[in-house]
Amino acid sequence: MDGFEAGRPEPETRPQSATARRRRGGWRRLLRWGIRIVVVIGLVLAAGLWFEMRYSPLQAHYLSRYADRLQFRLAEGASENIHFPREGPFDKRLGYAYLPLFLQRALERGYAIDRQAVLSPELVDFTDQGYYPPYPEKTQAGLSIRDCAWQPLWRRAYPGEAYARFEDVPPLVAQALTFIEDRHLLDVQRREINPAVDWPRLFSAAWSQLEEALGWGDSAVGGSTLATQIEKFRHSPDGLTSSFKEKWRQMASASVRAYQHGQDTLNARRDLLRDYLNTVPLSAVPGHGEVHGLADGLRVWFGADFARVNQLLSGNGHSESALAARGLALRQVLALLVAQRRPSYYLAQGRVELNSLIDSHLRLLQRAGRIEPALRDAALAAPLEFRDWASDPIQTAISNDKGTNLVRRHLASLLNVPLYSLDRLDLDVDSSLDAELQREVSAYLDGLREPEAAKAAGLLGHSLLQEDQLQGVRYSFTLYERLPDRFAVRVQTDSTRQAFDLSENSKLELGSTAKLRVVATYLEVIAELHGRYSGLPARILREIEVQPADRLTRWVLSYLAEHPQADLSSLLQAAMQRRYSASPHERFLTGGGIHRFSNFQRKDDLRVASVAEAMRDSLNLPFVRLMRDIVNYSIYQSVPRRAELLGDDDDPRREDYLRRFVDKEGQSFLRRFWDKYRDKDESKRIDTLLEGLAARPARLGAVFRYLYPQADAAALAEFLRQRGVDELPSQQDIEALHARYRPDAYALPDRAYIARVHPLDLWLLAELIRQPNVEFSELLAASTEVRQEVYGWLFRSRHKQARDNRIRIMLEVEAFLDIHQRWQKLGYPFGHLVPSLATALGSSGDRPAALAELVGIILNDGIRLPTVRISELRFADGTPYHTELKRVPAAGQQVMAPEVAAVLREALNQVVERGTARRLKGSFADAASEDWRLGGKTGTGDNRIESVDASGRVIESRARNRTATFVFYLGDRYFGTLTAFVLGENADDYRFTSALPVQALKGMQPILQPRLTHGCAQIPP
Repeated sequence: MDGFEAGRPEPETRPQSATARRRRGGWRRLLRWGIRIVVVIGLVLAAGLWFEMRYSPLQAHYLSRYADRLQFRLAEGASENIHFPREGPFDKRLGYAYLPLFLQRALERGYAIDRQAVLSPELVDFTDQGYYPPYPEKTQAGLSIRDCAWQPLWRRAYPGEAYARFEDVPPLVAQALTFIEDRHLLDVQRREINPAVDWPRLFSAAWSQLEEALGWGDSAVGGSTLATQIEKFRHSPDGLTSSFKEKWRQMASASVRAYQHGQDTLNARRDLLRDYLNTVPLSAVPGHGEVHGLADGLRVWFGADFARVNQLLSGNGHSESALAARGLALRQVLALLVAQRRPSYYLAQGRVELNSLIDSHLRLLQRAGRIEPALRDAALAAPLEFRDWASDPIQTAISNDKGTNLVRRHLASLLNVPLYSLDRLDLDVDSSLDAELQREVSAYLDGLREPEAAKAAGLLGHSLLQEDQLQGVRYSFTLYERLPDRFAVRVQTDSTRQAFDLSENSKLELGSTAKLRVVATYLEVIAELHGRYSGLPARILREIEVQPADRLTRWVLSYLAEHPQADLSSLLQAAMQRRYSASPHERFLTGGGIHRFSNFQRKDDLRVASVAEAMRDSLNLPFVRLMRDIVNYSIYQSVPRRAELLGDDDDPRREDYLRRFVDKEGQSFLRRFWDKYRDKDESKRIDTLLEGLAARPARLGAVFRYLYPQADAAALAEFLRQRGVDELPSQQDIEALHARYRPDAYALPDRAYIARVHPLDLWLLAELIRQPNVEFSELLAASTEVRQEVYGWLFRSRHKQARDNRIRIMLEVEAFLDIHQRWQKLGYPFGHLVPSLATALGSSGDRPAALAELVGIILNDGIRLPTVRISELRFADGTPYHTELKRVPAAGQQVMAPEVAAVLREALNQVVERGTARRLKGSFADAASEDWRLGGKTGTGDNRIESVDASGRVIESRARNRTATFVFYLGDRYFGTLTAFVLGENADDYRFTSALPVQALKGMQPILQPRLTHGCAQIPP
């Protein structure tokens, strides 16, 4: 029983086991189906992923829709959401990264933003995340300048040559590039693929990066495509992939850019290939700078012609010579395509390795069926010869047009960039220049070297030129138009064919043109006095105390007392009739010495001319005396008790003036001596100091012991021998000489007196020997006490007259400071005037452009307007950084009373009607044949270099140049200058006067008249 029971199953055991089995079977079926489903899903996903990786339909769909929302538009005024790039070689070269700085400088200098790009919210978000915005990027860009009629004036495309279309790329070049970089780039069967990602290449690169990180491999393989490479060398910092984040940024930006025009990327891929060839960076070379693109690379590195290379690689010639030429062209192209990986290495010191890589690629290209065996062999045999920049230097196109170069220089100054960088900016500029008129005037001036043209223009004759002198004369011409808010430069040119611009960069003695500034200052003073005293009763006017030498104040008081109702215009007209003697027989104490002046023609010496007549006939002596009156007026305005200052030896101001005189005089001499020594070595400096001095042992000993205080007697003996002492002293005498002039034996003024040299000359030379590289500013600072020591006699002298003369000199200096301020207000370009009455005759120098501006002020009723060469700037046209700037209209500054300007216009008109420019009378007329009102001022300058000895005497005078200038106005809108000049010592052979530029302007009338009548853009065909 027990055994039977033990063998029986429990009542519930069998049913439970069946249920369990059923359950286990169900789970197994579910698991099997689940595995099947997962496998199917996996296969579907894998297939889908493979399909996406191969054909990119999802990327095409979503990225194209996303890219379509990344838009920008142009809107009026400044944009509130524009986003400028910060890094990237492309963005820097084209100026996009520097636009915030450019705009700030332009806004500070009178420009305003007229239109600017406004970004969509999606594009703002995209760029805020650090991605590079998609837009049609330019493979060629550079500075473009248009004239006032929107005609091209300057265009610098960079790179210089490029493929305009994909179809222009020779198939052989395209095949070579895609074989090296991306063999599926131009696959026409896959229209929607993303060219930014080559998945097999990316996975291989990722694995090699991991191997390198784990130390399993030597170097990582790159995963870049042409699209990401372009993003890298255009927009990544320094053109490098510095991190995985930067690589992702490149890939994402390139992907969005590829779909910006829709899902079909074939055209985008073709453009990628073209753009890569046009912009790939290929290092840099001397004389050219950075090299970008295949065209520039071929020219710069191999001296090859881009068009010829393309012609060869597009052809299929099989002759021996044709194959050799095609083989060399292919080798040169491959050299650049291979070298782009490390261009600075492969194109310089790695050329042997580069040639080996080229040979390998040639064989691979042939095996892949991309080139024929014959072409492979020809390319293998072709020698890769690099350009020799010494024997074949790179020629950079330079504009010889002065107006264009002036616009470029002003633009470079406005943006604070060098010309090299300026020409590479993506910038369009509208200038005020008239290109057609500029060319015609330039051709006319150049043609005046030829006898026939000079004769036709009437330039041969007395006070003009002889036929054999024509080649030596150069001309500079500037023409402005007066507009409501600016003085617009229409022509600025010269015939020098050099970069230097005489009109705007020179400092020349322009002779009697300075008389215009003197008369303007004179009339300003009269207007100033009218404003101060008009309306006062005659009794009070007669009681006002005036110093006898202040003749201008005395005359105005007298005139107003006799004509109490006189307005300013009447007073100014009367002032122009005041008379001055033209006698040259007076000596003038001015400029620190006694001077005599002469008139141009002796027949004028007996005249007593009015200011108007002196201006009309350009008399010298009346203007010297008029300037003296202006100087005295300025002195008595600043130091009203001048007579007491000179009369009272105890006046505390006397010592102050004497000390200022010492400081000024000492600085003047130091500057002169510095100029004498600064370009010489030590030996030549000593020769210069001792030049002209008798070689006496005492003088040489005094100099030597000061210059070389530590030298011994033997060195002194050698110095005496080298300096040509006829009879050398005995050894005993040399030792005595050495001891007598020891450093502490004499003060500097006494030692200099013994040597017969200026004390500051000796001191300066000693400092230059001690500190050969010292700057003048340092010497000036170190000489303060020395200068006071040198002139100590002034403070100890018992001769009051000597001190009075020095005070008079300082008072004159201060008067010219006041006159200089008046001149600067009217556009005088330099920082100081020579404190001498000779300034009335042009000794302080001037600049043709500055004189023209003064005439513009006169023509504009005393209102000074900005001189404008650049009216509009357009940065980054067609990009998300697009910004347009326009010149803000200026109200102008009233720097001269309108009544003064009217009187000056009349005075200038009389110079043409009856004076030194009368040959121009009637030359210009309007459409109705009515003569224009013309005016101007003539001037002749003889600029010389004078050498002086230690005492300041002129020992040599050599001609530096000769100038003749006519500053003019033509009608009521146009004004300018014409200067004729001769450079160098040959100027002594010329005797032309200001009649020459007047006659040259008259000969220019057929060129100028149509444009002046109709304006810049309205010339009839």
